[in-house]
Amino acid sequence: MKTQVTPFHNVIRTCTLTEPILGRKSPLPLLMRLLWAAALVLPGFVAQAGVSFTSLYSFHVFPNGENPEAGLVQGSDGNLYGTTSAGGTNGHFDDHGIFAGGTVFKIGTNGGLTTLHSFTGGNDGGFPEAGLVQGSDGNLYGTTYYGGTNGAGTVFKISTDGTLTTLHSLAGGNDGGCSAAGLVQGSDGNLYGTTEYGGTYGFGTVFRLTIVPGLSIIPSGPYVVLTWPTNYAGFTLQSTTNLGSSAVWTTNSPPPVVIGGQNVIINTMSGTQQFFRLSQ
Repeated sequence: MKTQVTPFHNVIRTCTLTEPILGRKSPLPLLMRLLWAAALVLPGFVAQAGVSFTSLYSFHVFPNGENPEAGLVQGSDGNLYGTTSAGGTNGHFDDHGIFAGGTVFKIGTNGGLTTLHSFTGGNDGGFPEAGLVQGSDGNLYGTTYYGGTNGAGTVFKISTDGTLTTLHSLAGGNDGGCSAAGLVQGSDGNLYGTTEYGGTYGFGTVFRLTIVPGLSIIPSGPYVVLTWPTNYAGFTLQSTTNLGSSAVWTTNSPPPVVIGGQNVIINTMSGTQQFFRLSQ
């Protein structure tokens, strides 16, 4: 098969005015006026596009950590929250030559920084590479790459005043290990995340962590008042009269009413003991 390319002739069309057209004005004065107007307006636009950069804080290993690798999240209180992957008051090299430690910090928009927690690399975890997410309960949630009871990282909760709770220690097996990414809270109230290693084939996992809200039980005269936050979706109140292997849990009736951001159920006390739980 042959391909033939046939060039086309270039045709140039010209128009030559040999004599001026009556009534036609030169565009030059108008063009000059437009250029002067642009020159006067342009500095105003340049001034509006100015950028101001301010360094709010410089980390210095001890005691406030070093090497923040993740972004910040702004809490409902207006402060910014983040992590440093190393350093802090407990920063140290472990037996494998890994610089364990890291911190969770709070910083105001004016630059005042507070270290909320310094990781030890032990049961509380260490080397948090990921950032934080603020849950619907107001607490902050995150992951660590190392540490925990199994050494494969943790999922943790920390309050805005610095109280840290380890929610799960990754084992590095089917549940995965070494989480390097942040968490997201789904519309169902659960937390979702990933691990870099582990799982059935050893190449990482996607996981879900279910957080059961606290159930408040308050006796009030002949009644018992049961409440739990509305920002946890999909939970129902159940009760049983014994906790043995033959326990039968039944869903409470009627359903709760919402008062002040709380699910509220008021039951009449009976002569038989009852146990309650939230089930999803």
